[in-house]
Amino acid sequence: MLSQIREPWLKRASHNLMRGEEGRAALDQTLNRFYDLLLQAVASGDPGWLKPLLMEWASLRTEDELQQDELSLSPVLGALVAETLGVARQELSAADALELSEALLPIFTYAYGEIARQEITVRVAYVTAKLEKVRAELEGLDRSKSDFISVAAHELKTPLTLIEGYTAMLREHSKKEEETSPVVLMLRGVDNGTRRLGEIINDMIDVSLIDNDLLSLSFQPTWVNRLIEKLVEDMTPLAAERNQRIIVIPFDGWEQATFGDTERILQALRNVMTNAIKYTPDEGEIEISGRLLPGFIEVTVTDTGIGIDQEDQTLIFRKFGRLGAVATHSSGKTKFKGGGPGLGLPITKGILEAHGGTIWVESEGYDETALPGATFHVLLPIRTEPPDKKNARLFATETSGPIS
Repeated sequence: MLSQIREPWLKRASHNLMRGEEGRAALDQTLNRFYDLLLQAVASGDPGWLKPLLMEWASLRTEDELQQDELSLSPVLGALVAETLGVARQELSAADALELSEALLPIFTYAYGEIARQEITVRVAYVTAKLEKVRAELEGLDRSKSDFISVAAHELKTPLTLIEGYTAMLREHSKKEEETSPVVLMLRGVDNGTRRLGEIINDMIDVSLIDNDLLSLSFQPTWVNRLIEKLVEDMTPLAAERNQRIIVIPFDGWEQATFGDTERILQALRNVMTNAIKYTPDEGEIEISGRLLPGFIEVTVTDTGIGIDQEDQTLIFRKFGRLGAVATHSSGKTKFKGGGPGLGLPITKGILEAHGGTIWVESEGYDETALPGATFHVLLPIRTEPPDKKNARLFATETSGPIS
């Protein structure tokens, strides 16, 4: 019965799927192949005969169809099924048409399912390829940005050194000038500007080192309480300018010794404190505390500032990840909501991760009225000896054993 309706089926299917004559021969060849496989499937009772052709059809989907997420095969198969059943009703008796329909039903059901699977497979492959392309482009952009930072930082170092040198010479020539003279005041302004520019350049160099896994650490015995004392000593004058109080709460284990790069850890803590001062209004409080954890020392810095939205709590640890809502004010390093290059916290994260530690922040959200504040958690591993074998032998000789 299926062979009997082949010719009228081919004419109707070819006419409905291809209105013009162009490409008709190729379509007829494809339709004949489909019908041959359909005959094999009916004769054997195995609908799998259609699978190779369905896979081939799925692989021929155009990029425009994939981009627009169009289903191109299901409507085609639907048209072929409709033509088959329609021709059967016209060319066969009612009983034969019903019998043929019952035989074709499981085969067409299989074909619909297989087409859906194949289209999903092709779609997933297309999306995966697009994501891989985007990932590669983002990696390229990130590399370009890192290269720019590295080149710009090193190229700026040379003219900055010249400016500092000539400023020093001018200062020597102006020793006889009064402190309030215009020359001395202008030189003081140049000093402040070059110092700030030098800090930014050094931050750019640190970011470049971290990005390229070139950050070198000098491990030595380090005591967290001494680091905190030095941190408070350095930051108190800056907090006093804003009438802020720094409160230190000793905690169990803060006298615990560990091996780490003292200068780098202090730099990391200083960046966190600078951030706390910057985003805390005048007369606010900043509290430094912590706790001893198995294998780690945790230092917390809690402020009474404007807080950080949940979605921004990872952004601030990315390069140039400034908060757009607050990074529009003065560029002063500790001015309230002052702007900046957005490198301090990414550098802190890189330093701590290089030590085997980490940093994260907790905050109920951003609110300049309610001032929910934020708490930064700094986690440092407890090391009884430095990872460098040479330093380990050196400190073992000096201390006659690992520190405790």
